[in-house]
Amino acid sequence: MYLVAAKPKILLLGEIDHAQEQWQGLSGLGELIKPQATNRGEFIAECNNGKFDGVVAAYRTFTSAAITGRFDQELVDVLPKSWRYLCHNGAGYDQIDPDACSQRVPPLYVSNVPSAPDDATADTAIFLMLGALRNFNVSMDALRREEWKGKPAPALGHDPQGKILGILGMGGIGRNMSKKAAAFGMTTIYHNRRKLDDEKAGGAEYVSLKDLLKRSDVLSLNLPLNPKTRHIISTEQLKLMKSSSIIVNTARGAVIDEAALVKALDEGMIAGAGLDVFEEEPKIHPGLVKNERVILLPHMGTWTKETQTKMEVWVIDNIRKALSEGKLLSIIPEQESL
Repeated sequence: MYLVAAKPKILLLGEIDHAQEQWQGLSGLGELIKPQATNRGEFIAECNNGKFDGVVAAYRTFTSAAITGRFDQELVDVLPKSWRYLCHNGAGYDQIDPDACSQRVPPLYVSNVPSAPDDATADTAIFLMLGALRNFNVSMDALRREEWKGKPAPALGHDPQGKILGILGMGGIGRNMSKKAAAFGMTTIYHNRRKLDDEKAGGAEYVSLKDLLKRSDVLSLNLPLNPKTRHIISTEQLKLMKSSSIIVNTARGAVIDEAALVKALDEGMIAGAGLDVFEEEPKIHPGLVKNERVILLPHMGTWTKETQTKMEVWVIDNIRKALSEGKLLSIIPEQESL
C-alpha cells in the first residue's frame, strides 16, 4: 500500500482583488487556505494549535498586519517548520524582520515586489512635487471655501524647470522619478549607500548626503524603512536645506521625523512638502493637516488598477516558482546569500 503525500497548503493573508483567476490557478500546486483569526493573538493561537501545519508558502498583503502584526521573532518562532516562503505584496517590507526570518531553521524565505510599483509611485511623487512647488494646495483649499485663490492670494509658486531634484534612495522608483523629472527640465543628484554604475544612474550625479540636502530644490525620499533609515531626515538635516526647498515622501512615513518636519515648515526652514505616507498611518500629525503648504495623500502611491494587478500577479508568480522550483523570483536583498 502506498501513502499519498499530502498536498502542500498555500495561505492567503489579506485579500486578492484583481488576480483571482491566477490565485485559483495555484490550486493545482496546493490547497488554498485562509486564517480565521482577526488579530495577532488569535493568529498565534492558530499557529500553536496546528491549523497551519503543512503550509509551505503564504501570500501576504500590507493590510494583513491587522491580523498578524509584524513578522518578528515572536511570530516566526511559532510558525510551522513546513512554512518556507513568505511572499509579500509590496516593494517595502518593513513589517517583516529579515533577520528573524533568515535565522530560523530552516529559514523563512521572503520575497517582495521590487519593480511593479515603480511607475505608479514615481507618478505620485511627480504629482506631489509639482503641487508643492507651484503652491497649488493653498488655493485648492480656498476654492472649496468659495474664496477663489484665497484671501490673501498665496505666494507665487516655482517652475520645475532648472531646479535640482535630489533623490535619497536611487532604487527603481527613484530612477523612474529621475527620468520623468528630466521631462520638466530638472537635473537630478542622488545619495545611496553606494554609487550606481553610469547606466543605472542615467546621468544623475552621486553626492554625499550633506551635499544632497544643501543643493536640492526638491528632496524626494525613495528609500526603505529600517532601523538605519528611521528618522534619517530630522532637525539637523532640515537645517541644511534651502528655505525655498520642498520635501516629497512616497516611501515610508517614519523615514522623516514628522515633529521635526512640522517645526521646519512652521519656522520657514523649508517651503513645503508633498506626503503620501505617515509615521502612524492612518493617523496624521495635526501640524501637517493644518498646514496648507503640505499636500497630503492617504498612501495612494500604487492606487491604480493596472499596478495593483501587476503586483498581485507578481506575488502569485513568486509562490508558483517557490512551489514548483524551490526558489523565488524576487527574494529580498538581505537573503540573497542564503
